[in-house]
Amino acid sequence: RQQKWKSSVSTQAKMPPCDFVPEKYESYPYERMQKIREQNIAPSLRTYYKKPLLLHQGHMQWLFDHEGRRYLDLFAGIVTVSVGHCHPKVTMATQKQLARLWHTTNIYMYPAIHEYAEKLTSLFPDPLKVVYLTNSGSEANDLAMFMARLHTRNFDIISLRGGYHGGSPYTLGLTSLTPYKHGVANGFGCTTTMLPDVFRGPWGGSHCRDSPVQTVRKCSCTEGACLAKDQYIEQFKDTLNTSVPKTVAGFIAEPIQGVNGAVQYPRNFLQEAYQLIRERGGLCISDEVQTGFGRTGSHFWGFQTHGVVPDIVTLAKGIGNGFPMAAVVTTKEIASSLAQNLHFNTFGGNPLACVVGAAVLDAIEEDGLQKNSEHVGTYMLLELAKLRDKFEIVGDVRGKGLMIGVEMVTDQDSRHPLPAEEINQIWEDCKDMGVLIGRGGLYSQTFRIKPPMCITKRDVNFAVEVFHTALQKHVERAA
Repeated sequence: RQQKWKSSVSTQAKMPPCDFVPEKYESYPYERMQKIREQNIAPSLRTYYKKPLLLHQGHMQWLFDHEGRRYLDLFAGIVTVSVGHCHPKVTMATQKQLARLWHTTNIYMYPAIHEYAEKLTSLFPDPLKVVYLTNSGSEANDLAMFMARLHTRNFDIISLRGGYHGGSPYTLGLTSLTPYKHGVANGFGCTTTMLPDVFRGPWGGSHCRDSPVQTVRKCSCTEGACLAKDQYIEQFKDTLNTSVPKTVAGFIAEPIQGVNGAVQYPRNFLQEAYQLIRERGGLCISDEVQTGFGRTGSHFWGFQTHGVVPDIVTLAKGIGNGFPMAAVVTTKEIASSLAQNLHFNTFGGNPLACVVGAAVLDAIEEDGLQKNSEHVGTYMLLELAKLRDKFEIVGDVRGKGLMIGVEMVTDQDSRHPLPAEEINQIWEDCKDMGVLIGRGGLYSQTFRIKPPMCITKRDVNFAVEVFHTALQKHVERAA
C-alpha cells in the first residue's frame, strides 16, 4: 500500500491520482546506501537535496522513493526521460531484443542499426542524412568537433558563453560555465563569444524571443526589428575579427541553452551567426542534446525553430529515454572526412540501443508527445508568468514547449541573482511537497523545468500550486 504523503510544508495542492502501485523496496537500508555513497562512489558525483532522495521505481512522469512516496518528476533525469519512465512500449521492445541479441559491433550487419538509421534520418531535412551513433552527448560533441576540423582543415571553433557541450577534455573548451572548468589545460582552439541573453545581457526586451512569455525589460525594439539582435551580432563579428583566424572550423550552439537555465536568443540571431561562420569556411553545429525530439513543441528539432539548417547535429539524452546512447547526424560529404582513417566506437549503434531509439521515436509519434509539449508547455509558461507578476523574486519565465526556465532574483529591477540559501529553501520545499525540479544558470539561480513529455495540464496545476506555496513561504520567512 502506498504511504500517505507527509510534507513538512503544508499545501492545498492535491497531487493528481496515479493508479500505478510501485513494488515494495527490498534493497539496503537508507543509512547503508549513504555509507556506500561516501566510501565507494566518486565524490565528484554530487547529489541533490540536503537529504538525498533514494529513488526506487519510476512510471511515466512519476518517481517513487524507498518509502513509497511519489514525486512528480519535472527534471526527467536531467532532460533525458523523454517519453516517460519505464514507458511500456519502449520497455517491451527492449525486453524482446534482450532475448535476441545484445551486442555485436558494426563490423557485422544486423537489422537494428539499419532500421534505426533510416528512421532517425528520415526526420531530418536534406542533406542531413548520415548518422554516426555514440554513447553520450559529450562523445557526440567531441566527434562533431573532430569532424568539423577534419572536413574544413581549419582548427578554431566558437561557442557561446554559458553553453554546456560536455565534460570531456575536448568539449570542456566549448563548455563555458565556471563550475565545470578544472584547472588543467583544455580547449585549445576554442573561443567563446558573448551570449545573446535578452534577460541578463546588456541588450534585450519585450519582443526579442520565440516564447509565449517575454521579459519584463523594456526596449526600443519593434515587432520585426530587434535592435538587441543587431547589437549581439556586432559582438559576434567582433569575436570573428579579433579572436580567431580568418578561417574557422565551426560554431556550436544549443537552440536554447540547457544547463544555463533555458536561455533563449533574439529571433534571427542564429541565422545571421550561421551566415557569418559559413563566410569564413566554418561548419555550423546544432547541439540538440536537450532541445531535440519534439521538446520545444512547435518543431521536432530546436534548430527548426530558428529557421536554419546546420551542417552537423548532435543528439543525446532524450534519444534513448534514459538508455545511454547519442548520435551525430551530418551530410555524406562531412561524414566521409572521418573515413580517411579508422574511427571506431565499440558500443555506438549497438543492437539494444538502436531498438530502444526506434521505440522512443514510435512512442513520441503514437503518444502525440510533440503536440503535448506545445500545449502543456505553453500552458505552464503562462501559469508561471502569473507568479512572476505576483512575486518580485521571480525575475524571468522563459522557454518553449517543455523546455522552461524560471530565473530567481533579489528584485526585478536589479536582476541580481537570489542568494543560494534562499533558492535552496524554495527548492527543498517543492521537493517536500512532491515536485522535483532542476537547477541551472551561472549562479545556480534558475529553476529548470524539463519534464517527461507525457505530463498533463493537471500535473501542471499541481506543480504551479506547489511552487506558489514555496514562494509564499519564502515571503513569510523574509518578513
